[in-house]
Amino acid sequence: MGQFYSSAGTSPDLNCLQQWPPGSQIGGFSSPLALPSTEQNDEGLLDFVDFTFSLPDECLASIFRFLNSGDRKSCSLVCKRWFQVEGQSRHRLSLNAQDEILPFLPSLFTRFDSVKKLSLRCNRKISRINDDALILVSIRCRNLTRIKLSGRFQLTDLGIAAFASNCKTLKKFSCSTCALGGNSINALLKHCSTLEELSLKGLRGVIAGTEPIVPGAAATSLKSILLKDLVDGLSLIPLIMGSKNLKALKIIRCQGNWDDLFQLFGHGNAMASLIEVHIERIQVSDCGVSAISNCLDLEILHLIKVWDCSNFGLARIAEYCKKIRKLHIDGWRINRIGDEGLMAIAKQCVDLQELVLIGVNPTCLSLSLLASNCVNLERLALCGSRVGDEEIACIAAKCKSLKKLCIKGCPISNIGIESLAWGCPNLAKIKVKKCKGVTGEIKEWLVEKRTSLSVNWDVEEIDHLDASSSDAGSAGEVAVLEPRLMETGVGAPVAGDGRLTILKTTLGLLAGRSLMACTFGRWSSRSI
Repeated sequence: MGQFYSSAGTSPDLNCLQQWPPGSQIGGFSSPLALPSTEQNDEGLLDFVDFTFSLPDECLASIFRFLNSGDRKSCSLVCKRWFQVEGQSRHRLSLNAQDEILPFLPSLFTRFDSVKKLSLRCNRKISRINDDALILVSIRCRNLTRIKLSGRFQLTDLGIAAFASNCKTLKKFSCSTCALGGNSINALLKHCSTLEELSLKGLRGVIAGTEPIVPGAAATSLKSILLKDLVDGLSLIPLIMGSKNLKALKIIRCQGNWDDLFQLFGHGNAMASLIEVHIERIQVSDCGVSAISNCLDLEILHLIKVWDCSNFGLARIAEYCKKIRKLHIDGWRINRIGDEGLMAIAKQCVDLQELVLIGVNPTCLSLSLLASNCVNLERLALCGSRVGDEEIACIAAKCKSLKKLCIKGCPISNIGIESLAWGCPNLAKIKVKKCKGVTGEIKEWLVEKRTSLSVNWDVEEIDHLDASSSDAGSAGEVAVLEPRLMETGVGAPVAGDGRLTILKTTLGLLAGRSLMACTFGRWSSRSI
């Protein structure tokens, strides 16, 4: 082991400390907590003793839990003991599941045999990760509670069934861009009786004509279902309706008419117990949206680019769902949702704490009512709206409890910002983005007037705003661009436009990244 040369001075007597393993000589590089002893070896160098050798493995493992992944990797290189303890105490592991990793899987999961949360990712190429690899994971990681598969793995129904039979304590299963079908999902739900969260994204095997997917043994334990980019998401309606204790339902960009599902809400089934509903870019009319009102315990509602939803559907929800705390609406700038729907929310949902309006144009009439009735409103975002200085002044004068305000892409000026210096006494954070009428000088003036206010400023011009949450809040997810010509306002490229037009279209799409994520990505984690 590494050793240091002796230096002048008296060293403390550390002979009483127990070394691990017994009889081993510990060099200076074995631990950052090593101190020299008073004995010299044959070469005239001082041996070092590590304080951590007197600590039980359980205490050392508890210390490792406070470190991030990079620091844990560094600690595992200190000595053999730290290498062993770090591996046995690691509960979360994320692997880039390329073909090269396949021969090393047995040794990896021999070392990390206590993993509870596992993520396997690969690029869009077909990976050689197959049934044998997944079964190996299930055998070595008996304590596995969460797994995320992202990539084109070579998995079959039999492999998923064998995996599920070994991981009976699994609580969360997430699968993205795999070729799994209805039989695989049914096999998983049949064996995992403790499954609480199910996330299915872009599964190519879930198509019309396949076996219906039912909750099976997870009927009472399943609490959250996320369906995204499915060709035949309607085949999962039996799964949704059979989940007796479902609390959160998220349906994003799934094909088909979803009116039939929502109209079943509250008719003698467990859907009435839903707390969170997130629907985004799916075909559902006001009739279907109105049926959400049967969920009397609803607290979180996201209506993102549901083009057939109007004031009528929103007012119907407000009439019965009086416990709503968080409301996110992207009206897609089609003016089907406005003051009428927002006034209904203000009158009925008095516990509202967070309101995000994108592509919706509220006036002082609805904003005043929201401020006077929703006394707990603490977080407000106005993005891509025709909100001007008058509306901002109304917010400053009447929103006494407001703590966080976000304004993006709105036609306001310095006059509107000035009103915030005298109003909203509890305001702690403000974001101003892409507002052409606001200059940088007003920021300095506002900071001088309210020194405790956190100001996030960016007044560059923006051409497009998009509230699609998609993969909001999940770092590392790959964003999928899609042709949204209606939203960007860019015409379809025609022959002869050349690469310049394609580049402009691409840049317009990139400008429409998720505002929902950047607006409340951090605020949601601190919500009261």
